[in-house]
Amino acid sequence: MNYRHILFAAASVASLMAGAASAQTVPTDGSEVQEIVVTGTRVAGRSRLDTLAPVDVISSEALSRQGASTELAQALSNLTPAIDFPRPAITDGTDHVRPATLRGLAPDQTLVLVNGMRGHVSALVAVNTSIGRGSTAFDLNTIPTVAVDRVEVLRDGASAQYGADAIAGVINIRLRSAREGGSITASYGIHDTEVTTSRGTKKANDGLQESLAGWIGLPLGAEGFLTLSGEWQLRHATNRSDFVNPTALPNYGRPIIIGRFGDPYTRAWSTWANAGLPLDGNWELYGHAGFQHRDSSAAATARAYNNANNVPAVYPGGFLPKIDTDIDDTSVQAGIRGEAAGWQTDFGVSYGKNALDYYTVDSINASFGAASQRDFYAGSLAYDQWLVNLNVSRGFDFGLVEPVNVAGGLEFRSEGFEIGAGEPASYTLGPITSGGQAGVSQGFPGFRPSNEVDVDRHNWSAYVDIEGKVTEQLGFDVAARFEDYSDFGSKLTGKVAARYDFTDALALRGSISKGFKAPALQQQFFTYTSTNNVLVGTTFQLIEVGTFPVSSPVALALGAKPLEAETSTNYALGGVFRSGPFELTVDAYRIEIDNRIVLSENLPNSNTPPATATAITNILRPFGVSAARFFINGVDTTTKGVDIVGRYRTDVGTGRLDLTLAANFNNTKVTKIPDLPSITNLPQPTFVFDRGNLLTYEKGTPESKLVASADYTIGDLGLSAKATHYDSVLVPNNNPTFDYTTGDATLIDLEVRYAFPMGVRAALGVNNVTDKYPDFTPGTINSPTGSIGFPSFSPFGFNGRFFYGRLSVDF
Repeated sequence: MNYRHILFAAASVASLMAGAASAQTVPTDGSEVQEIVVTGTRVAGRSRLDTLAPVDVISSEALSRQGASTELAQALSNLTPAIDFPRPAITDGTDHVRPATLRGLAPDQTLVLVNGMRGHVSALVAVNTSIGRGSTAFDLNTIPTVAVDRVEVLRDGASAQYGADAIAGVINIRLRSAREGGSITASYGIHDTEVTTSRGTKKANDGLQESLAGWIGLPLGAEGFLTLSGEWQLRHATNRSDFVNPTALPNYGRPIIIGRFGDPYTRAWSTWANAGLPLDGNWELYGHAGFQHRDSSAAATARAYNNANNVPAVYPGGFLPKIDTDIDDTSVQAGIRGEAAGWQTDFGVSYGKNALDYYTVDSINASFGAASQRDFYAGSLAYDQWLVNLNVSRGFDFGLVEPVNVAGGLEFRSEGFEIGAGEPASYTLGPITSGGQAGVSQGFPGFRPSNEVDVDRHNWSAYVDIEGKVTEQLGFDVAARFEDYSDFGSKLTGKVAARYDFTDALALRGSISKGFKAPALQQQFFTYTSTNNVLVGTTFQLIEVGTFPVSSPVALALGAKPLEAETSTNYALGGVFRSGPFELTVDAYRIEIDNRIVLSENLPNSNTPPATATAITNILRPFGVSAARFFINGVDTTTKGVDIVGRYRTDVGTGRLDLTLAANFNNTKVTKIPDLPSITNLPQPTFVFDRGNLLTYEKGTPESKLVASADYTIGDLGLSAKATHYDSVLVPNNNPTFDYTTGDATLIDLEVRYAFPMGVRAALGVNNVTDKYPDFTPGTINSPTGSIGFPSFSPFGFNGRFFYGRLSVDF
């Protein structure tokens, strides 16, 4: 794998909106100057080793060499130790919109930019047990890798430069910008693996992946460009469920797998256009437009033949409900930039929307018995964002060694969030209630009319950023930003960064910054209730259980309060060393976050003391609710770690050898948990934010990840080898008896490439050569159906060995 333009080093965490006039100085022809960065600075010409804080620069070439996968999030995780992309399963919507994390923090604490402008997040809020529970984040997989020129990952707090949500850092996705050339790539891959679970072993040949992607650069006027990209992708499901428990389910009479635990079935097509058109007078029009439609199907927990909500007349052997989604994602941006009165000026407008429709299929509403339909429309989520910003920058001569760059700007953002109800059959209780049958579509109950939401808000911000050099050795950057939200108030953030070059080979850099993350509309207004027919005394009664907005009467009765912003203080200190073909960067960090927004436990729950549970039940009874949860502030955490990246390039014979060793060491501690609501004078041990949630923050992502790679190119032949080591993570529960771990793991990937005449390129490879798996879910913990065969917290998934081939034609 050629890491010529990847695996990092440093780049400026120094200034502001990446993407003004300086962005146009970056060539797109694949030359080495691509390591000039624009993320984090407005000073043109900064290279990744000459700036004030670390930025990883990941090229399109590197992204394209990640097996047959075209998932951008997976490719970034493969290449950047600080990014993790766990692959949850049986977690409802999170199976379809899988979030990535940076430095072990929440997915929505990393800001994603597209061509230097804030991207829109997904409509989904993760509410089930997974990494990132309670967060709503940008869906990286809505942008195909074929449309990407490079990705710059800023690993430092940057709220003062880019705005809310940039606590962990910033990912800036730069789209292709070519006026000639093109390429078409066909990929094919499949898992060929041996799966050993707690109850048996099987062979699996599944997860077939096929994709066809291409791009073309077209001239636009004399000097402009129009780059068109498109991709069609088909990914079949994998299944790593365990066998059923033969003692608990003897009627099956043989070893059998009835669940489906793995990657979802996905079919998607995407199209993107990126354009720039120079005008007279050093001005340029620019813009992009992208759309993706994605159909996805994931399984819920299997229902055995003796499940209380099964209808044997319909499903004599039980059934496996599926949760299907149709996701449409739209992104449009347009702007103009140039010089006005000596100021580099950039005015841009963007619009983005993410819409998700739910369907529950191969299911049943047991309260209607055999008369129930099997497939249901379960409702919808939608989020949209309008953004308008103005950025200006100019150099001023204050008598220092070089002009001081002064930048500033204004931004206005409007957001909307909607929940749409499903069809009545997905949530309506039918006539059969004597057995306590739930009146919902099994697997994913539909949103009810009472869950419908249509809300919006807006905010505006202003910032200033000053970057320069006091001496030839000492550089500095000072930034401040003020933001005001229509729903929760305002925040002021600031940042100071500096760098000192002792020699041409050795430099020290560091920063201190304040950051914040605004409560998302989804966190404030998401509501989802299911109706259960519960035996109360001697009669069955219709009871609601679910997630309620903080402003709802149910949540207020339990002590909910309006959500406030999360705030952070980031400290960073690092060094850069380079000597000939060798380079090394080491960057340590400490991130203190206060008032983190989390999703509470159900109240009451199994850990609530009996007397307290009775008191809570009495509070909820007038609302017809038996249990409720809601979003709350109050979790404080401290994250400490270090990123290390070393690289050595040399000629070996007539070939070129590129060696890289990169590592992330990361540790998070919860230093405070939410105060208990004043709902009763009875004893209240921790039950709002319980043990399982706390340990997910502290132990749910690897404390270390190491990537060692070698790439050798000789003539038209290329050989790549990579080893990635993941530290074990904990899968915690509120009862420690049920804790288990994923185990340490080292995965090895190999690829061979050859460039034929006429622009034809071919590659064959295998990921996870040794067929490594995380530790399986213990049989004592797994359900009798065996639905969850492996831990979904695994940082490298649970699919085993993968063979692939790739064929490209350049023109």
